[in-house]
Amino acid sequence: MSNLQNKVEHQPLAAVAPVAPSTGAAASAPTPPNWRARGILALVALVALGVGGRMWYRSHYFVETENAYVSGHVHPVSARIAGVVTRVLVEDNQVVKVGDVIAELDPADQKVKIEQIAAQVASAQQQVLQADAQVAQVRAQAGAASALVAQSEAQLVRAKQDAERFGQLYNTQMKAVSKAELDAANAGRAGATADVAARKGNVTAAQAQITAAEAARDVIKAQIKVLQTQMKDAEQQLAYNRIVAPVAGRLGRRSVEVGARIQPGQQLAAIVQDEVWVTANFKETQLGGLQTGQQVHVVIDALPKHPLVGRIDSFSPASGNQFALLPADNATGNFTKIVQRVPVKITLRAEDIAALRGRLAPGMSAVAEIELDQKVPAAAHAAAPAAPATH
Repeated sequence: MSNLQNKVEHQPLAAVAPVAPSTGAAASAPTPPNWRARGILALVALVALGVGGRMWYRSHYFVETENAYVSGHVHPVSARIAGVVTRVLVEDNQVVKVGDVIAELDPADQKVKIEQIAAQVASAQQQVLQADAQVAQVRAQAGAASALVAQSEAQLVRAKQDAERFGQLYNTQMKAVSKAELDAANAGRAGATADVAARKGNVTAAQAQITAAEAARDVIKAQIKVLQTQMKDAEQQLAYNRIVAPVAGRLGRRSVEVGARIQPGQQLAAIVQDEVWVTANFKETQLGGLQTGQQVHVVIDALPKHPLVGRIDSFSPASGNQFALLPADNATGNFTKIVQRVPVKITLRAEDIAALRGRLAPGMSAVAEIELDQKVPAAAHAAAPAAPATH
């Protein structure tokens, strides 16, 4: 046993040395390729290539803007006269038709005014009757004065004849009558002439009185017409106590309550019509390929599952900056060029508006996308000018 241990202990190291080279050879051998990592890298590269290609394609053949909003006709409802509200007949979001009563005002003041004007009209009509009677009386006096003129003229003719006859009977050759009788005949002729002139003056005065009476009657009739016009205005003011809907649509922003005193022009509510469209603010650099009649794909942010189809209706005559309250003054030394945006009106299909009636509200945000490489209908192309040129 001891001999065996001595053999093992004194065994040379060369016998075990070949084991070490085997481990080094295994470490230096090539590892198999990692196909999974290569596949992931290839997939990422393909995705990046696809995204880049899509971005390049869409940048060349599509224009898109998120600066778009639903627009519509919003009509304010206001009072035309001052008054106190006695009834409110509508609620928010209610559908109304043209002529529906929104609210009613207290009509007491207008009714009192109508009664006052009616009393003034009745009084003026009585004055017209009195003027007619006065005109008839003056005309009768003028007729009597004319008859007296005729009578005076007849007496003047007789007085002239007597004076001529006495003049022939009393001359240098013959004195058949006395000088006193001749003088009396001449005086009678002069008196008759003066009487005729006086009677004619009375006729002229009577005719002047007729003219004055008729003029006074015409003034009263004119006053009646003025009062009748005031009556119509008062009746119209009474009708204004009923505040009605000017258009059909949905009512919102109601701010009127019973008991409130309102003033003319004060807005009480707003009515939004069902007809809506989209106003898209495109950059001026995007307008080169746009023209009227092109089809537009519209997605409302609130209704992403209901894509809409519209068409370019028209272009704004100026950029949004020009319509701003304080347009930027570019004629300064601190000029910075900013890409302007031009509003573009996009009309929607009637069937889409009808399908989403009540859900398309003005002010909603939208996204508008237009394909540049599309054929425009000839009728739409001829109906309106193309987009304004950009610089």
